Amino acid sequence: MAFRASVLTLYPEIFPGHLGFSLAGKAMQRGQWSLDAVQIRDFATDKHRTVDDTPAGGGAGMVLKPDVLARAIDSTCQNDTRPRLLMSPRGRPLTQQRVRELAAGDGVVIVCGRFEGVDQRVIEARGLEEVSVGDYVLSGGEPAALIVLDAIIRILPGVMGNDLSGLHESFEGGLLEHPHYTRPQEWEGREIPPILTSGNHGAIEKWRHEEAVRLTRERRPDLFEKAEPKKIG
Repeated sequence: MAFRASVLTLYPEIFPGHLGFSLAGKAMQRGQWSLDAVQIRDFATDKHRTVDDTPAGGGAGMVLKPDVLARAIDSTCQNDTRPRLLMSPRGRPLTQQRVRELAAGDGVVIVCGRFEGVDQRVIEARGLEEVSVGDYVLSGGEPAALIVLDAIIRILPGVMGNDLSGLHESFEGGLLEHPHYTRPQEWEGREIPPILTSGNHGAIEKWRHEEAVRLTRERRPDLFEKAEPKKIG
């Protein structure tokens, strides 16, 4: 079954964006995954197609209305068990483990917030899982949704030219990825580490693992502390 992605947004023209190109775009053409961009504004009922209102209790900005968004979700998710994500800076950080869990399913529904945020009642009533792609604020959830979909689609079976490519990437083993090199052998006085051209595959794997451990310890001590001893040793 092909992976189905539905994105609820006020700017459906943003999609599929970069996902229409390269490996993801080719996989879409082959029918390995599909994307449906749903215009939230289509579910407003007044003549002005209003989707937002002022915050209860006062304050700056506007809040996405629960009734409009709920109708959009209900229309998209009839008899649908796909996870429902809400892109939000206050959500749980996206991890490679969660990406793999989502990729193992039959699809995902992603709600892109705008303005000051989304009415809390619809988050609770429709079981939206708040997800963050980093400790920063974007103008809307669309770029974050593209990041989530990019991370998922690239690891769907058959999307990458070599499925082994995903096994040695950053975060897959709890560590950052090792450095990469390619020809020419010497460039601007810098040479490829001799071990990588030695032909000794066991030594090469050992070097790559040691470099991954070193980089993780230096750059992401938070990950290093969480890594399993067998991953570090």
